[in-house]
Amino acid sequence: QVHLVESGGGLVQAGASLRLSCVASGFIFSNYGMGWFRQAPGAEREFVASVKWSGANTYYSDSVKGRFTISRDNAKNTVYLQMNDLKPEDTAVYSCAKGEVVFSRRPQKFDYWGQGTQVSVSS
Repeated sequence: QVHLVESGGGLVQAGASLRLSCVASGFIFSNYGMGWFRQAPGAEREFVASVKWSGANTYYSDSVKGRFTISRDNAKNTVYLQMNDLKPEDTAVYSCAKGEVVFSRRPQKFDYWGQGTQVSVSS
């Protein structure tokens, strides 16, 4: 069974950095793109970043581009989200997601999500 477990969230001040981790199991991790999403209170889930199955290509929402970096370590079945220069508007529950299409050139559809980890940024 697909299982995604996020960690690394916390309460930080604006301008701080956090690195989120997502450990995956239940599928051949290296064959699928992975993504990060976030959901703030009262808001819909929002795409943050994604990475190709090989790690060769990454994609970001405009709101985080230049501040966040997605990466993966296929040997560890782990995808990361390095978040720098955090802002209060980044406050949300961050979830990782599994790409639906195997060996996709660009992951756009996702079929499983983890429970998420809370990121809170104070001003």
